[in-house]
Amino acid sequence: MSDPYDVLACCIHHQSHPLQVRSPFNHRSFDAINRTHADLDVVVPTPFAPPVGPHSEYSRVPATERWGTYVAHYPRFLYMVPKQYFYHVSGDSLQKRIPRYVERTFGTPHDVVHTSDVYLDGYGLLPYCREHDVPLVVNSHAVDLHNFDSFNDGAQARIRETIDYAARIMVVSDELAEVARRFAPAEKIRTVPIGEDPEKFPTDRRAAIRRELGIDPDTKLLLYVGAFTEQKGVKELVEAVGALERDDVMLVTVGHEGDLRWWLLERLGELPHPARSMWRLDPVALRRWQVAADALVLPSWTEGRPTVLYEAMAAKTPVVASSVGGIPEMVVDGETGVLVPPKDPTRLAGVLDRLFDDPERLRAMGTAGHRRLLDQDWTWSAHADRVTDIHEAVMAEW
Repeated sequence: MSDPYDVLACCIHHQSHPLQVRSPFNHRSFDAINRTHADLDVVVPTPFAPPVGPHSEYSRVPATERWGTYVAHYPRFLYMVPKQYFYHVSGDSLQKRIPRYVERTFGTPHDVVHTSDVYLDGYGLLPYCREHDVPLVVNSHAVDLHNFDSFNDGAQARIRETIDYAARIMVVSDELAEVARRFAPAEKIRTVPIGEDPEKFPTDRRAAIRRELGIDPDTKLLLYVGAFTEQKGVKELVEAVGALERDDVMLVTVGHEGDLRWWLLERLGELPHPARSMWRLDPVALRRWQVAADALVLPSWTEGRPTVLYEAMAAKTPVVASSVGGIPEMVVDGETGVLVPPKDPTRLAGVLDRLFDDPERLRAMGTAGHRRLLDQDWTWSAHADRVTDIHEAVMAEW
């Protein structure tokens, strides 16, 4: 058994009581790590927000809240919009406020700092790391690295400063590791997949769950889970489903954010097929839909390694997804699902049509995906072991 050590973890994209389904993979990662010999103190920097308006839910986030094995702390900082012009100001505010909160709240310096993104999280804790000579391990789920060129000069400089200090840059896919090598030497970069826990998915109750949800045995249930945004391919999805000339299809969409929410609701009502759309669905309820689905579809324009694909594997549900980012590292084309080009609704519709004509193949691909999840050890406990190995390595080198 390795010696215990103390971790300061930071993540602005984390769940809270008013935002219960926000980036749940970050909580699951922290909780898995905290169940090892690592002892986490978790801060979730939260924007100041008005009591009313489109972002008013942030004003209802409490000072602290227990999530699983740890207590999350929600200190406030100033998040400036529009992001295009003021993203660097947001980083400076987090850097000014959060280290002071950490010093007041936790006292004794930690052995390592672990953040869920390079920016804003990693940059915000640079003063703490430098003051106490603590190594920094930063993670990237793709947004800060894939979108680097879209940020203003100030934000780009702050991202580079964070990467220069960091002892390790963890990324979720080999594709993203290649992107990261644009900013850091290869020896700093580690691919650390996340995962899912199959025992949480009641795959043995699939038929009963479909009955409970009112899904006819002959209905081909197509499930989309993700943000309702253009970059997620939502418009292509609607066009593809609308082009299916069959009467046995049902589309279900589950989202938690995105500016196409109301557009999507209008378009679903115009489809020739039954459709439902749900917002901020509880994870337990979502797992039932994932088990019930005949296929999960993700027609994104860009991705890292989407959590929802790990969940589909755990649910024994085959995947139809774009061949972008780290998705081809997860989906074995023709074996655990089918890869399609992004922004091609005609191709997507053709693939769905052929798969729905072959339900036995769909179930075989779902079973193969489940087996791949287990064979690759894409589980939260294995993820935590990989992360703690990195922590121990950087502490030994520091």
